[in-house]
Amino acid sequence: MIRHLTALLGPRFPRQLALTALYAVLQGLTFALLVPVLRALLGGTPAGGWLAVFAVVVAATAVAHYAQSRYGYAVGLSAMRDMFHRIGDHVATLPVGWFSGDRVGRLGQLAGKGVMDVMSVPAHLMQVLVTAVVTPATVLACMMFFDWRLALAALATAPVIWLAFRWTAALVQRNDAAVHDAAAESGDRVVEFAQQQAVLRAFGRTEEGFDLLDDALAGQRTALRRLLATALPGLGSVALSVQLAFTVTLIAGCALALGGSVDVPALAGVLVLAVRFTEPLLAAADVGAELRLARGSLGRIRELLDTPALPEPAESPTPAVPSIELDRVSFAYDARPVLREVSFTVAPGTMTALVGPSGSGKTTLTRLIARFWDAGAGSVKVGGHDVRELATERLMGMVSMVFQDVYLFEGTVEENVRLGRPDATAEEVRAAGRAARVDEIVERLPGGWQARVGEGGATLSGGERQRVSIARALLKDAPIVLLDEATAALDPENEAALMDALSALARDRTLLVIAHRLQTVARADQIVVLDGGRVAESGTHERLLELGGRYAAFWRERSRAQGWRLAGRA
Repeated sequence: MIRHLTALLGPRFPRQLALTALYAVLQGLTFALLVPVLRALLGGTPAGGWLAVFAVVVAATAVAHYAQSRYGYAVGLSAMRDMFHRIGDHVATLPVGWFSGDRVGRLGQLAGKGVMDVMSVPAHLMQVLVTAVVTPATVLACMMFFDWRLALAALATAPVIWLAFRWTAALVQRNDAAVHDAAAESGDRVVEFAQQQAVLRAFGRTEEGFDLLDDALAGQRTALRRLLATALPGLGSVALSVQLAFTVTLIAGCALALGGSVDVPALAGVLVLAVRFTEPLLAAADVGAELRLARGSLGRIRELLDTPALPEPAESPTPAVPSIELDRVSFAYDARPVLREVSFTVAPGTMTALVGPSGSGKTTLTRLIARFWDAGAGSVKVGGHDVRELATERLMGMVSMVFQDVYLFEGTVEENVRLGRPDATAEEVRAAGRAARVDEIVERLPGGWQARVGEGGATLSGGERQRVSIARALLKDAPIVLLDEATAALDPENEAALMDALSALARDRTLLVIAHRLQTVARADQIVVLDGGRVAESGTHERLLELGGRYAAFWRERSRAQGWRLAGRA
């Protein structure tokens, strides 16, 4: 653990260890000086010299304690800041596809409690740990000078104490991962419970509770109880082994005193020294569980930092044209194939529609083009260059994306649109807003463009959030636009207006659209039909209807669905 902390915290941590070790040695010497002081006081000899030495060492110990405590807190706070920065910087380099739901929850747990656990080691726990080792060692070394037989008696119990500490560590470590997972799960469910109140209330799930949250909290309670039940025997064994050390030393001292080998003043001093020998060990037992939890958190932080970042090329070419080309692309999620040898080209300035049933790989294709993941086989090219040859910044400069699930940040409407291009002028923001019909939204909102949208855009409807997201993509002014069901939440009037704007932009932009609405699909220059992760058909709307294949069946089914009406009761 010390090696890993040194790698994580740098040279500050070894300096703290050295300073803490100095304090622990001085503390041990303070305890050891009690023997000659008591021997002089109880034996009736002058004790002034020993008392003076004792006072100097106590003063030095106090100064060392203050210095190492202050430095430890500084290292802990610095470590916390550095870990937040390192985690944030590294997470920003990971493939976007890495951020699955369970990983996001664990990342939140790690960036919160995990960082605090590790920060507590230099700030609080390291002093107790170093003192528990160095101070008793110093006391034992001094006991050798006073009476080697009593020192050996105390030393004989060291293997028992070591085994008790090791057993306790193994017991705590056995359930540490389960406690961490349970805490991450319950944290996710609490956030979910708060965010989905509208759904829960709509279905009357507020009074009897939310089963997923209840189960998560019960699971966390069970994990903590199991950890406590498992660790208690180990903690008890540590306390017993430490008391054993004192008892053995006491029995050996009394036997030597009764035999006349040790005088009473010396025995009293050595026994006081034996008490001081056991105190740091008991303190270490009290913080042992915290230290094991910190070790587990440190391991998870190192595992996160060791997660391979998205490979970046040493040199990045500049794409000349906004084209997209997929050549025999295959991809799988956790060994589950999603795409199989998909090949098609999207010419510059054209609109291509991806059509197919749910799970056919449409969204995955757009994620591969934006390099959220790297293809398992084949190549994905933008502007004639494999996306793996393009720096992330350059690739993202070529591509705008509008997701099916829109997230707006806490802030104003203008701030959310301006996210597409922070240096855009106010007029450019307004122009993008007009193209996406955001101007109609701001006209009715108090504050207009400066109206706040709430967390996740809570004050806007789904269609309104979608329009803000589209305005954001238009403002970015990237030559390639990927739209994943971008019009799904819009009413027909706004969808038609938006598609008119996108069609006009297609003259100098390349559009790849995932859509199921007939009006959107029919306007495409090219339609690619996916089925089972493969390209089943491709061509124009008229050509695919003539073929009478999967697209024609899709078109007939959608046409019939447009005529559906809800039957009313007489």
